[in-house]
Amino acid sequence: MAREKSYTVDKFIVDRRKPHRNSDVARAVRRTRERLSQTAGNPAFDREMLKIHASAIAGCTPAVLLLVLVVGLIGFAAGMEREIFIWALATAAGYAALYLFARRVDALALAGMDEKALARRFLLLHFASGLGWAYFVSLECATCGLDHIPVIMAIILLMTIAATALVAASLRGALLSTFALPVALYALLYVRLPLDVGPIMAALLILSLPFFSYVAHQRNRASVQLLSFRSEKDALIAELETAKAMSDEARRRAEEANLAKSRFLASMSHELRTPLNAILGFSEVMAKEVLGRIDNDTYREYAKDVHESGQHLLDLINEILDLSRIEAGRYQLNEEPLELTDVVQECCRMMELRARAKDIRIEQQAEPTLPLLLADERAVRQITLNLLSNAVKFTPSGGEIRVRVGWTAGGGQYVAVRDNGPGIPEDELPVVLAAFGQGSIAIKSAEQGTGLGLPIVQGLAKLHGGTLELKSTLRKGTEAIVAFPPARVMEELPAIPTRQPVRRRASA
Repeated sequence: MAREKSYTVDKFIVDRRKPHRNSDVARAVRRTRERLSQTAGNPAFDREMLKIHASAIAGCTPAVLLLVLVVGLIGFAAGMEREIFIWALATAAGYAALYLFARRVDALALAGMDEKALARRFLLLHFASGLGWAYFVSLECATCGLDHIPVIMAIILLMTIAATALVAASLRGALLSTFALPVALYALLYVRLPLDVGPIMAALLILSLPFFSYVAHQRNRASVQLLSFRSEKDALIAELETAKAMSDEARRRAEEANLAKSRFLASMSHELRTPLNAILGFSEVMAKEVLGRIDNDTYREYAKDVHESGQHLLDLINEILDLSRIEAGRYQLNEEPLELTDVVQECCRMMELRARAKDIRIEQQAEPTLPLLLADERAVRQITLNLLSNAVKFTPSGGEIRVRVGWTAGGGQYVAVRDNGPGIPEDELPVVLAAFGQGSIAIKSAEQGTGLGLPIVQGLAKLHGGTLELKSTLRKGTEAIVAFPPARVMEELPAIPTRQPVRRRASA
């Protein structure tokens, strides 16, 4: 036996099991994800990193030149006049060339940059600046008054390595290309047995190079991640702007479509109802032979068919207009206290003739002493008639329709109409609640309809703050329940006690 399920569905149906049908948006999202998932090796990021490196070099080179000047002055004062002058001049020339190239790269546009060629030239210039430090560690001064010159050289070289690791972290390999040769030369010159201060400093320099290379690598990763976050932010801003533009365009089109629909409905209301009334009136006069007898029986049948077809078309127009007013929020409720049981019983009496024509019994069950309900009587009547009409339409001959009126669990009131027709498949429950939607079994086994009855019921129930709930079991029947909220149930006021009239004393 199929399991009974309940569905409460809006008029606009979105089947989330189906794939997204907007291929343009899907492709844009996929491209954005691919772009954001790239980090190292992305040409755009590499260009950005080169710009960052060029800016850092251009900003920090004057400080390095100042360090070279201070070291040169100390060496000149210590007696290393010619050697220290050559070193300072060569090192300053190397850093000056690096500075000029960094300024040039910093002024380039991102789109016109060849990141691989520029990175190679940067590494070459870093290697050239490292030649000056290689010459520095090879300097000797036997006549200088300074003790432990190798230690001083190692300290200066260590400070320069640390500063370069912080400044040049945005370019991979810059630290090694600059100081690999100076550190190797220092180790070659001062590592001797037995161990002295020089070998210890050489070992310190050798260990510091991979350490600061690791520090530079981590800073490089942090910079790439920062660029990735910035790119993600820019992409999200672009997507939001695109979505806003699409939303504005969709809103404009929706407003135009709504205006066109309003004009069409206004025209249809006037242009179609007027001739339809004439068709209905004249065809009824002809079918009933008011103005004289029609000898041809076929003509009488034709007149009757014309009247029935016109009535069906008029009902369809009225349903479309009702649904349009509900959707547009222009359906005005004329609220008044009413007996829900009385309205439902009256609707059952109206449908009794149609039910008897198909040999269908309508069983009624109502809770006693239900209080008044604040609602629109015309809307409640239309809700009940639509549900009963569907039940009669889908119930086979000899079947039964059960109509119940009572309390909801939350203190509201409800109307339930249950039939023993073919039922509705589970996947078609959202379809029958959509405008003009009809189930496949209903189309095959029942009378033809417009598919507007249940959407109108659902819209009118929502206007009252209520809900429409469908419960269906395949081949066993369907139950439609319209529940009104407790706020619409009117409480009975207690009786006001009457006072006994006070008699005045008769004057003496």
